[in-house]
Amino acid sequence: MGYFEIERKLSHYFKGRSVTLLRYAMGIIFFWYGALKVSGDSPVDELVMHALPGIEDHIFISLIGIWEMAIGVFLFFRRFLRYGLILLFLHFPGTFFPLFMQPEACFTWIPFGLTLEGQYIFKNLILISAGLVIFSTLHNQPCERNSPSGLSE
Repeated sequence: MGYFEIERKLSHYFKGRSVTLLRYAMGIIFFWYGALKVSGDSPVDELVMHALPGIEDHIFISLIGIWEMAIGVFLFFRRFLRYGLILLFLHFPGTFFPLFMQPEACFTWIPFGLTLEGQYIFKNLILISAGLVIFSTLHNQPCERNSPSGLSE
């Protein structure tokens, strides 16, 4: 068996599994990051508090953590996937606030020199893209005949 035959078989094998693996990976990441915020052990607590003027309370950070943990749990269960994606896409705009509210913490040289915090924020572009990939599978079930539009709900 040659390389391309192995590649074809692996590609076929992962075709139906990769989005599920992506959901689980994102679920773990969001649950973990959220748990760190709830416990007060997140390395970005200070960044979040300084990015939002007037927010100096750990309770707000804990609420964000609970939100992220909910995203993580919802991503694990297809039945709740839609809710997880809604929370996910509502969450992401806020993750970019530090770039505008505290640029000195995110850049060593705007716009190319990123600090560790800036890299942490920019990695969200990958998570947004992964969320869009997962979202694109919401209606991959076969069409139902009883539906007037022919689309499953």
